[in-house]
Amino acid sequence: MGLKEEQLDYVLVPAGIAIMVSYHAWLLFTIVRNPTRTVIGINAESRHSWVHSMMSDPIKNGVLTVQTIRNNIMASTLLATTAITLSSIISVYVSGKSDPASSNLLYGNKTAILSSVKFFTILLCFLVAFLCNVQSIRYYAHVSFLATVPTFKDSTDSIEYVARNLNRGSYFWSLGLRAFYLSFPLFLWVFGPIPMFVCCCVLSLALYFLDTTTSFTRDLHCQSFKRKANDA
Repeated sequence: MGLKEEQLDYVLVPAGIAIMVSYHAWLLFTIVRNPTRTVIGINAESRHSWVHSMMSDPIKNGVLTVQTIRNNIMASTLLATTAITLSSIISVYVSGKSDPASSNLLYGNKTAILSSVKFFTILLCFLVAFLCNVQSIRYYAHVSFLATVPTFKDSTDSIEYVARNLNRGSYFWSLGLRAFYLSFPLFLWVFGPIPMFVCCCVLSLALYFLDTTTSFTRDLHCQSFKRKANDA
C-alpha cells in the first residue's frame, strides 16, 4: 500500500502540472491569435485607447491619469508585500523544522526530500509573484511620468510607447496574480497528491471562465471601439 501511495506523487502531480501548463499555453496562443476572446486581450486594447484619450490633453487629464496609475501601483505593492511576507514565513518555517521526515500525518509527506521539494516550489511561486509585481510597479511608475508630458501631445509614436509600457506593467501584474493562483495547488500538495490534482483541474476550469469572454462582451467591446473611431 505504501508503494502505491508513493507512486501517486509521480503520476498525479505531473498530470496536474501538465493540465495547468496546457491551459496557459492555450491561453497565450489565444491572446496572440485572437485577443478579443480573452479578458486580457480586451483589457489591453482598452488601456491602449485610454492612453490615447488621456494624452490627447495631458494638462486637463493629468490628475486623472496619475490617480489611475497610482491605484494600480498600490494594487501591485499590496501583492508584492504579501508575496515577500509569505516567502519569509515559509523560509522561517522550513529552516526551523528539525526533522521533516518525522511527520507521517500528512499524506504523501514521508521523506525529507519530498517535503523540501513541496515547500521549495511554494517558496519559488511566491518569489516569482514578488518579482513580477515589482516589475509591474516599475512600469507603472515610468508611465506616470510619461503620460503627463505635454510635449507628447501630438506625437503618435510617443503615445504608442506609453501604451506599450502600461500594458507591460499590466502583463507583469497578471503574471504575479497567476503565481498566487498556482500556489493553491502547490499548497494542497502538502496534504497529498490527490488534493493537488483536483485543485489543478478545478482551478483550470475556473480560470477558463475568468479569462474568456462571452459573445455579448466581445460585441459590446467591438461596438464601443467602432463608435470611438467614428467620433474621431
